[in-house]
Amino acid sequence: MPSVSLPPKENALFKRILRCYEHKQYRNGLKFCKQILTNPKFAEHGETLAMKGLTLNCLGRKEEAYDLVRRGLRNDLKSHVCWHVYGLLQRSDKKYDEAIKCYRNALKWDKDNLQILRDLSLLQIQMRDLEGYRETRYHLLQLRPAQRASWIGYAIAYHLLQDYEMAAKIVEEFRKTQQTSPDKVDYEYSELLLYQNQVLREAGLFKEAFDHLISYEKQICDKLAVVETKGELLLELDRPSEAMEVYRHLQERNPENWSYYQGLEKALKPGSVEERQQIYEDVWMKFPKGLVPRRLPLSFLTGEKFRECLDHYLRVNFSKGCPPLFTTLKSLYHDKEKVSVIEQMVLSYEVTLRSCRMFSPNDDGKTEPPTTLLWVQYFLAQHFDHIGQQTVALDYINTAIESTPTLIELFLIKAKIYKHAGNIQEAARWMDEAQALDTADRFINSKCAKYLLKAGLVKEAEEMCSKFTREGTSAVENLNEMQCMWFQTECALAYKSMNKYGDALKKCHEIERHFVEITDDQFDFHTYCMRKMTLRSYVALLKLEDVLRMHPFYFKAAQTAIQIYLGLHDNPLSDDSKESQADSITLTDKEMKKLRNKQRRAQKKAQLEEEKKNAEKEKQLKNQKKKKEEDEEEIGPKEELVPEKLAKIENPLEEAVKFLIPLKNLVKNRIDTHLLAFEIYFRKEKYLLMLQSVKRAYALDPDHPWLHQCLIRFFKGVTDSKSLPQPVHVVLKREITRLFGESDPKTYNKNFLSKHSSSIPHRLAGAKMMVYLDPSSESTAAELATSLDESHTGRTIKTCTEVLQALKDGSLGSEQQNVLESYRASCHTTYPYCLAFMPPGYQDNTTVTTNGDLSSGDHDDVTNEI
Repeated sequence: MPSVSLPPKENALFKRILRCYEHKQYRNGLKFCKQILTNPKFAEHGETLAMKGLTLNCLGRKEEAYDLVRRGLRNDLKSHVCWHVYGLLQRSDKKYDEAIKCYRNALKWDKDNLQILRDLSLLQIQMRDLEGYRETRYHLLQLRPAQRASWIGYAIAYHLLQDYEMAAKIVEEFRKTQQTSPDKVDYEYSELLLYQNQVLREAGLFKEAFDHLISYEKQICDKLAVVETKGELLLELDRPSEAMEVYRHLQERNPENWSYYQGLEKALKPGSVEERQQIYEDVWMKFPKGLVPRRLPLSFLTGEKFRECLDHYLRVNFSKGCPPLFTTLKSLYHDKEKVSVIEQMVLSYEVTLRSCRMFSPNDDGKTEPPTTLLWVQYFLAQHFDHIGQQTVALDYINTAIESTPTLIELFLIKAKIYKHAGNIQEAARWMDEAQALDTADRFINSKCAKYLLKAGLVKEAEEMCSKFTREGTSAVENLNEMQCMWFQTECALAYKSMNKYGDALKKCHEIERHFVEITDDQFDFHTYCMRKMTLRSYVALLKLEDVLRMHPFYFKAAQTAIQIYLGLHDNPLSDDSKESQADSITLTDKEMKKLRNKQRRAQKKAQLEEEKKNAEKEKQLKNQKKKKEEDEEEIGPKEELVPEKLAKIENPLEEAVKFLIPLKNLVKNRIDTHLLAFEIYFRKEKYLLMLQSVKRAYALDPDHPWLHQCLIRFFKGVTDSKSLPQPVHVVLKREITRLFGESDPKTYNKNFLSKHSSSIPHRLAGAKMMVYLDPSSESTAAELATSLDESHTGRTIKTCTEVLQALKDGSLGSEQQNVLESYRASCHTTYPYCLAFMPPGYQDNTTVTTNGDLSSGDHDDVTNEI
């Protein structure tokens, strides 16, 4: 039944409720609601009840809000206000589809309501309902043809639907209505012109886009964008001589921009390496101090020409003292011949600089300052580290540190060398040394925190970060608030390595929430960008948001979460007390003594920390309380992430699927996505989905070791399964034979091993599957996997660690203790710095502290032990 229309006094109060809501004065809004609803005549007034519910929702009282709004809607089903409010309530809960339905119902009773139409268009573009968005924007254009946003929104709808010509026509019609003097600087009009030109280019109308650019060049404020666009269009129009002039001009403006040289090459179309080199030689003459024109030819030159160009490039950079030199040359390291030339040349510099302070004895007596030798040694340390010769790299970096013990970059590289050598504890110690040299450098501070996390020292990393986080709140909360995802990712990996799965999952879910927040933040820009005319940036934002979860931060967090959920499904957590008791039983007397000493030191340290923190605790609590109240005032309370609950989830596979879906949609080009999908579906016994996953993975890399293990398990599962319906079983067998040529797992594994007999990762995968299919073959499998022959490919610390882990966890058989110790000793000889291959008991005796010292039980120094 419809509610009674309000008399003037109550109607004025209702308008005040609306104003209070718009200005976020929720407490006052509730007072005015009470004044209307306490009147018996209007106790069931639908629109007032709905507004009271909406206001309560903003204060975090969600259940009451839904009850009141639904009650108001029942009392007045024909009120556009009630339907609109119900839509706003659904939108606040991210139920966008339901909110759109509510808005459409509201429009049935007030089809020309501008606010409802705008809200509907916001949700449609947020949900990428582009057809619906176009219709709504057309309706708004009809209602408000004089408003700029009406035209722009309609044009963007066609742009996103890839009807570029129509979008360009709408923008042109709107542009004609803009009265702008050619001499007046108008940034918004300038942005409109650049957007119009972008639409023409995307439509493939390059001639029209070029004419448009020339016509309105004087009215566009971004002169650099004009020239760069002109160069691109001239190349598209096949007018190379004019394009060449444009890129020559751009080079004069910035001779260090790589893209300008690429544009110049496309314009000049060199037919040979000599002609291509001549382009850069002309630039050398014009810009003798330019580094980019010296660097780019190194990518395509070979032989003596490469040597000459490299010699000049290296000398200039070493003399100037350019720390990122190795980084700029790293892309050449895929070519073994070039790597050999670089190594020989820099080694010769080191010898002559040490003996006579010159790059070459033939340098006509021109001597170099002592710092040149330092940078040569710095480069050589990075070079040998990159090619896997960490011992030689350490020799060079230690020599450099002895000569200049105050240069931070040297300690950074030494830490990196130890990290690559597999000794993250020593790496963290040296990174802490670097941080101690400049405590005001945020980059070094962040690097040090990252290394501490990799070493499993989470508390120490938090303390390190607290030097740059906001005072009065904990470092972890502040970093979460700032969406510092590298820190949270490393924390998740650290907790995972320590088997603290709940804490690791909490970090993964926090990262997931950041991506949800980034997606939700689009709402602010849908209206802002059209108002400010930043249209190119707006379209770029929408395209970015469509592929947001392709970002490496999300992939790593999702991958970590899926791996943890798979582990929790295979081995659900038991009581912590039982675990700790089991750990203590396995310790010897000597180990117990060390553990007690370690606990005493930790207790003493904890007491000091507690005294330090108590002073800040009250301040933190006040700030947190204030912030919580502010958050609840605006968006209501968030659900708290409790590590214990996350780790003891009832259905971990369903949670894993939530992280998997965005990867399957957006990261299809990575094989890990499909193999993680297989692992989930294998445990759920979804054979058709397993087939889909292995097919997609096989298309990307048919010889991947992990894929091979998945295939063997899949083949065996299909062969052994008795619960599969007969038609499904027949289809699976047929598809397996058609795609992979073999459905017998043992034969397939044998063929795989013979094909990849010289690759250690493939031998390990084949050996694991050999034991999986026939446990009696463990001695053969262990011998196959533990080969460290130098002729084999893929021999890395990571691969050898995986082999060692397989020996420990029984993947290569249950009786492999002798083989394990023998293999560990062999790996220790090959990789003497790696902690994973140290003798038993070594790792327990070594801890890192964040004051630059290494605490050691039985060893004086890690380097001496190694």
